[in-house]
Amino acid sequence: MPHSFLKITCALLLTVSLASCLKEPVDEGPGPGAGNKAYVFNWAQIADSSYTSLIGNFYNQPGKYYNENNSGKADFHYWRNAHALDVLIDAYVRKNDPQIKTRMDELLDGMKAKNGNTYINHFYDDMEWMALACLRAYEATSDVKYKTVAEQVWTDIKGGWDDTWGGGFYWNKERKNKNTPANAPACIIASRMYQVTQNPADLEWAKKSYQWQKANLVDPVSGLVWDGLDGNGTNKDWKFTYNQGVYIGAGIELYKITGEAVYINDAIKTANNSLTGDFTQGNIMKDEGGGDGGLFKGILVRNLLLLITDGNLSSTDKTKFINFLKLNGETLWLQGTSRPSIIYGPKWTSVVTTTDLSTQLSGAMLIEAVAKLKALGLID
Repeated sequence: MPHSFLKITCALLLTVSLASCLKEPVDEGPGPGAGNKAYVFNWAQIADSSYTSLIGNFYNQPGKYYNENNSGKADFHYWRNAHALDVLIDAYVRKNDPQIKTRMDELLDGMKAKNGNTYINHFYDDMEWMALACLRAYEATSDVKYKTVAEQVWTDIKGGWDDTWGGGFYWNKERKNKNTPANAPACIIASRMYQVTQNPADLEWAKKSYQWQKANLVDPVSGLVWDGLDGNGTNKDWKFTYNQGVYIGAGIELYKITGEAVYINDAIKTANNSLTGDFTQGNIMKDEGGGDGGLFKGILVRNLLLLITDGNLSSTDKTKFINFLKLNGETLWLQGTSRPSIIYGPKWTSVVTTTDLSTQLSGAMLIEAVAKLKALGLID
């Protein structure tokens, strides 16, 4: 029997078995017999299909974490699994299913075990994603263990700040460079911590990290967010959706706390720039590869959604960002999804059968974002 036939057969059996676990039918897309009939997007079912694929194709049951890819490579990546927790939270909020909460709890345990029986990590930015996911989990479930983990890693993260180059958080504990991935998410953590605890020190952390980020790593004219700096100056060559997304998110959180227009205006400027040719082609977000880069688009998607739901936008801007996410979601589902396994690649206009967890998570974040827009009545 040809190897390819075995792979197809296994994929079909996997999809059938996974679909049977869902309360709702799985949406596998328009299918080959759709012809010219207009396809009706059922975003709740599509999001269920996406969630089912994440569990079925990536979850490492013995280790209680998510594998590096859907081909069985079992390497553990801390920050990718933190984003996996975030995607589980998306599904939990959408469905209020206690089985999803159980998966969240398992992943919390698995991540600690795989990280050497601790949540403390060498990379400040990786811990920041864990803190953000745990704060969301606490908000969604009121389970205090998530708040405890977030507070633990936040305490360690604060040790990554010093006055070199005028302030800012280091990327990791080698303390050689400071960048957007370490500073903008730290601002979001501090802002959300403040909203939970009302501790004035957290608000001060949020404001000073934001000001350092804005002064050092944002183009004041375009709103383009640069990657980082070291003793050789600022790196203005790397243009990543990741950096745009976290700066947008930082502005949203500080605007929610302070009501100061400067924060939301900054976020809108950067969001508008993130829809330009640096990051899109034909209004579809560009391929940023697999590996860590596979997660970048999802980070921008998540924060554009927050800009729509939590920002004070003009109707023009709001409609523009809604339509952008909707177009990308529809394109990914119709053009960039491998069926029946529901696998997403780094390019949302073409199909792959093997993908990294990071890349799958970006696609899942996009699908969940559009499902949220539908649930809020913001799209048809």
